[in-house]
Amino acid sequence: MELNYQILKELIGVDSPSGFCGNVIKFLDEYISKLGYKIEHTKKGNVVVKIKGENDYTKTLSSHVDTLGLMVRSINNDGTLNFTPLGGPLLNTYNGEYCKIYTRKGIIYSGTVLSKACAAHVHPNSRDIALNEENMIIRLDEIVYNKLDVLNLGINTGDIIAVDPKFEITKSGFVKTRFLDDKASSFLLLELLRYFKENNIKLKNNLNIIFTTYEEVGHGASYIPETDEMLAVDMGCIGLDLNCNEEMVSICVKDSSGPYDYDMVTLLEKKAKELKLNYCLDVYPRYSSDASSALRGGQNIKAALIGPGIAASHGMERCHIHSLENTFKLLLAYLEI
Repeated sequence: MELNYQILKELIGVDSPSGFCGNVIKFLDEYISKLGYKIEHTKKGNVVVKIKGENDYTKTLSSHVDTLGLMVRSINNDGTLNFTPLGGPLLNTYNGEYCKIYTRKGIIYSGTVLSKACAAHVHPNSRDIALNEENMIIRLDEIVYNKLDVLNLGINTGDIIAVDPKFEITKSGFVKTRFLDDKASSFLLLELLRYFKENNIKLKNNLNIIFTTYEEVGHGASYIPETDEMLAVDMGCIGLDLNCNEEMVSICVKDSSGPYDYDMVTLLEKKAKELKLNYCLDVYPRYSSDASSALRGGQNIKAALIGPGIAASHGMERCHIHSLENTFKLLLAYLEI
């Protein structure tokens, strides 16, 4: 099946920092409903699709649709905004990026993320200031000169700030954009649902597909419906002594939460070898997943983790379409299709 990358572009284009996923939930509901599936929602907003299989064994696939972002922390006397991060964005990659500010009144404003020493002709430290939340602000694209001007716009503490993802697919097949973590994997799960319908697939096992909304802050899948095993689909890491590259599907054997289920990892590697996929095994020391939060939440499950190789995580990310294709094929093999 040829993957429909227009859906990936549309999904990434829906702003959804952690805690602000209403619009992306609506996008998922509309798309999945059109395919003919029944949808359930958990109380914190996770989207769940349950598909009946030929036996009573249940598998769960998960990905997360929440992204990194920012939140208004306070308003400065000059009309700029201080912010606090949502999740762990690399703020040195946010300097100069365009953004949107979503107010609780439903009004959306545009702005730019900037260093407090943003002018080379003014600030003597403009080239060496540390780019962190203490030294960065949001410049609004509105005529504001003081705090009262900003408050009169309806902007206040707690408003969500979403950074422009800048989506592009190059002629050479690279997908470069923010928030491939983890909308690339969510896209693949949507494509799975389309594949099932278009090919009238009958699944061997029961299947839950879950799109979570708080993974970037650590508790996306702390509660999941009853299942026997869970495969989290999230980004594969690249760099240092890791084996993964941007064309591979990565099978994680261990992350910061500990080792994943030995038998599941062994089976996933066997399937990848049989299909002659471009894959690797890797350890992610600075990483956790929805499977991690499910295990920490006390779920009595086996769990594993795979994902497309994505470079520059939490910054300006990039992967190749080959990594998405390899991951999709491994998902089909895992589901015995």
